[in-house]
Amino acid sequence: MAEAIRVVIVDDHSIFRSGLRADLDATVDVVGEAADVPSAIAVIRETGPDVVLLDVHLPGGGGTDATGGEEVIRSSTPTTARFLALSVSDAAEDVVRVIRAGARGYITKGSSGVEVSSAVRAVADGDAVFSPRLAGFVLDAFGAVAGETATAQDELDRLSSREQEVMRLIARGYAYKEVASELFISIKTVETHVSAVLRKLQLSSRHELTVWASERRLL
Repeated sequence: MAEAIRVVIVDDHSIFRSGLRADLDATVDVVGEAADVPSAIAVIRETGPDVVLLDVHLPGGGGTDATGGEEVIRSSTPTTARFLALSVSDAAEDVVRVIRAGARGYITKGSSGVEVSSAVRAVADGDAVFSPRLAGFVLDAFGAVAGETATAQDELDRLSSREQEVMRLIARGYAYKEVASELFISIKTVETHVSAVLRKLQLSSRHELTVWASERRLL
């Protein structure tokens, strides 16, 4: 049997956390919980989970315009954890903002334990997951419109074929070690390619690269 996926649940309602923990299947191992922004950042750093199930609106933020979920994602960097938003909100603004911050997916609290467990596994494998009616928000926000395919190709032409391979894997959430193994190159070579990709695309971080690739439907 495959090793269970290590998960942290972040939600300010203890009853919801308890119920979700009980509903998740045996492929998911809950290694920590948090109810606000500071405790979420601390438990993620302490436990190093594979996936963080994250409510979008959380107390204890720094008073910026960012929602609590956004702040948790940005303040937890660098981390190998992947973030899956799980919220009662299905507002387009909430969906887009948390995805821009670096979340790999967004599902609503109407999802069953089986559906959440399946989404956790998918995100852990590097896929993006959205509740059906939310996918349209993401496509609209990240450029699923006519004419952008040509622009994306022009931008891709700046990259060598190897840089494009590295770019896609990094944008999907692969660690440098995983990219090196996948492409049979050294970690140092991966680092060199990532630096070149970010420079050529005028991006400053892996999160920005993921957003860039998502906007152009390259994942």
